[in-house]
Amino acid sequence: MVVRAHLFIEGNVQGVFFRRSAKMQADKLGIVGLVRNRRDGSVEMIAQGLKSKVGAFIKWCKKGPPFAKVEKVDVEWKKNLEDFEEFEVV
Repeated sequence: MVVRAHLFIEGNVQGVFFRRSAKMQADKLGIVGLVRNRRDGSVEMIAQGLKSKVGAFIKWCKKGPPFAKVEKVDVEWKKNLEDFEEFEVV
């Protein structure tokens, strides 16, 4: 079953290779979507793929790359899928 999750990650998550690491993890898991920095210092992601793979990706996001300090991950599950071809850094 393919699902789409909209994530908002807060903490020390900008300037620590979070987006690049997220792309590498998403590519490894076969997830499509996007990741981008937000003006408030958080990171926003859309992750779409098999439910088990998206679940593993969310678990990774709660820790992030080595230099990140994730404080909070909010997940909103969406019903509609989007037409992503890959996981991109915006």
